[in-house]
Amino acid sequence: MLTCKEFLAELTDFLDEQTHMEIRAKLERHLAECPNCWVICDTTRKTISVYKGMKSCTIPEDVHARLMAAVERKMAADKKEG
Repeated sequence: MLTCKEFLAELTDFLDEQTHMEIRAKLERHLAECPNCWVICDTTRKTISVYKGMKSCTIPEDVHARLMAAVERKMAADKKEG
């Protein structure tokens, strides 16, 4: 029996259809028996589908600058705490 942790470790390859047939069969059995992993898999699959259907867009330069400054502040604060 496959554990949820093992299933999640294979999720990316499963969704990309990059798993070996034997492993894929185990993953599909787990999905049939585990509602939590089924929800995670289904939600991830739908999210990928929506993302692939979106056109790319750029954010305004001032928003980009503020975002990068916030990330840098957060990283500096984390370094001080660590």
